[in-house]
Amino acid sequence: MGKLHKTMIGGQALIEGVMMRGPEKTSMAVRLPDGKVDIETWDNISKSKKVKKIPIVRGVVNFVESMIIGYKTLMKSAEKAGVEDEEPSKFDKWLTDKLGDKIFKVIAAIASVISVVFAIALFVLLPSFLAKVLSKYISSGWLALIEGIIKIAIFIGYMFITSLLKDIRRVYQYHGAEHKTIACYEAGDELIPENIKKYKRFHPRCGTSFIFIVLILSILIFSLPFITWDNIFLRAITKIALVPLLVGISYEFIKLAGRYDNVVTRCLSAPGLWLQRITTKEPDESMMEIAAAAMLEVIPENKEDDKW
Repeated sequence: MGKLHKTMIGGQALIEGVMMRGPEKTSMAVRLPDGKVDIETWDNISKSKKVKKIPIVRGVVNFVESMIIGYKTLMKSAEKAGVEDEEPSKFDKWLTDKLGDKIFKVIAAIASVISVVFAIALFVLLPSFLAKVLSKYISSGWLALIEGIIKIAIFIGYMFITSLLKDIRRVYQYHGAEHKTIACYEAGDELIPENIKKYKRFHPRCGTSFIFIVLILSILIFSLPFITWDNIFLRAITKIALVPLLVGISYEFIKLAGRYDNVVTRCLSAPGLWLQRITTKEPDESMMEIAAAAMLEVIPENKEDDKW
């Protein structure tokens, strides 16, 4: 086994596939319905290279870019994997006739709005509402902590329930394949399923760990006195406005956790790694093959270029 190489290459589980993003290229590999592996690779285009050198700000920029790329590749993987090949309903046919080629953009826009509204209602408004209900029985000094615990409980519960769904479980298996493949590469082993399967499916730079850190930080920041409990909606707006700060600070922590391996980083990373027991599942060899195929496309010729 070679010397441990901390890489900046990261990825995302897709529908029957994996996306990997390196310093120069991004690649997605998807298992097609006929069993073949479809690989699509493109050059990274970022207009914010200077901004990415600024602490905190670079975390926000990276988060936005990752969300956009992740959403696009997720939709594209669903199309490649044949998710949309089912017989369309009469309503689907009507929409296609009325909107033509624009139908997918319209549906994607509607789905995005619904997702944002759902997320705000579930992870912002509901915890605040429940905490305010409990304020009749609990000292105001504990409300922020109670609200944070409720938010974490909702998040973990949501992850657990979705993991029970067959299709989501497969995505979580590809998530595990992504992590194991990155760990295999960092260890210097050849990227083949026989080697990849030896590594753990947990990784400190995972998006699950990132979200958990955001939740923990929110407890600290939202406990500050300038965030009033008098109006739940005003409190929600204030919290949404502070999200970029939370994202930026959390990104800096993830960078430290991914770069250093010591007692402090291991202790701080532990909760996120525990949560990955829900959001990652052990993959089969075909899934590891997909993750390796995507990974091989984005590894730069000079390994120093992808150093974390």
